[in-house]
Amino acid sequence: MTTTATASATFSSTAYRPGKIRNRVLWTMQVVLGLFFIIASGGPKLVIPHLLMDNAPANLTIPMGLLIFIGVAEVAGGIGLMVPRLATLAAAGLSVLTVLAAATQAFIADAPSMAIFPLALAAIFAWIAYERRGSLTSLVR
Repeated sequence: MTTTATASATFSSTAYRPGKIRNRVLWTMQVVLGLFFIIASGGPKLVIPHLLMDNAPANLTIPMGLLIFIGVAEVAGGIGLMVPRLATLAAAGLSVLTVLAAATQAFIADAPSMAIFPLALAAIFAWIAYERRGSLTSLVR
């Protein structure tokens, strides 16, 4: 009976780590999605926000400050995806951000078909956060 208690205590104290192939797949996805959010998604919101505001649909008006805040959050999340200790938090944050983007597309911009891509990204980020949950315990320590 004591060996079972010791084994369960040892199991609960060890951090989860994905296998070698899964780890490579995760890092590839993290780097690609991180670069996407830095260069293609958040970067333009910080570099050319006036052009984005001018080309936005008529029914989607976003204040300039909110657009810049979203750009900063996307760039920070993209960088965080590529930092091993921050990957879990960055993936969780980007998952929430993309769910909110999907809700904006579906309900405010009246384009529910445009919400599919952000929802797919949210699922990928949730999976990355789940698989990288072991790094969160090392960050807490």
